[in-house]
Amino acid sequence: MVLKPDVADIATQPSRRPQQFDLLGMQHAINEAKASFEAGGIPIGAALIRDDGHVLAVGHNQRVQEDSATLHAEIDCLENAGRLPAAELARCTMFTTLSPCPMCAGACVLFNIRRVVIGENRTFLGAEWVLRDRRVEIVNLDLVEPRNLMLAFIEKSPEIWNEDIGEPTA
Repeated sequence: MVLKPDVADIATQPSRRPQQFDLLGMQHAINEAKASFEAGGIPIGAALIRDDGHVLAVGHNQRVQEDSATLHAEIDCLENAGRLPAAELARCTMFTTLSPCPMCAGACVLFNIRRVVIGENRTFLGAEWVLRDRRVEIVNLDLVEPRNLMLAFIEKSPEIWNEDIGEPTA
């Protein structure tokens, strides 16, 4: 699959002028987040895309759907990519609709992914410092659409959200 120049589904423009590659790649992640939300899961999506625009894999948070402790969007995406050589992964960008948690940031570092594009980090500021410390390029598009999906989910299922991010439930 190769990126197609169709960004009509992106609801709003980001707060700064992003690259076309970033908007196109993020649309794949947003589509995955919507699929998760529609299936009753946490609306976080991810896409792993090579620098030439080839989509290697997509995934979404499936902790609820699969009754999993660890199946976050980025992990699902990496799992769907299968075993790839480190050199291949180093030529990829991980697109994720939400700032990655420590586990997902660590997976990006472990697999030598040198660039992470984030849909938004207002609803959750993950472990971006893990990526920065390892000199991974981070781009935050600060998009409204993934933020609104997260806010709707958090309002509907705060206990599941707190469980996902490791927060104690009241």
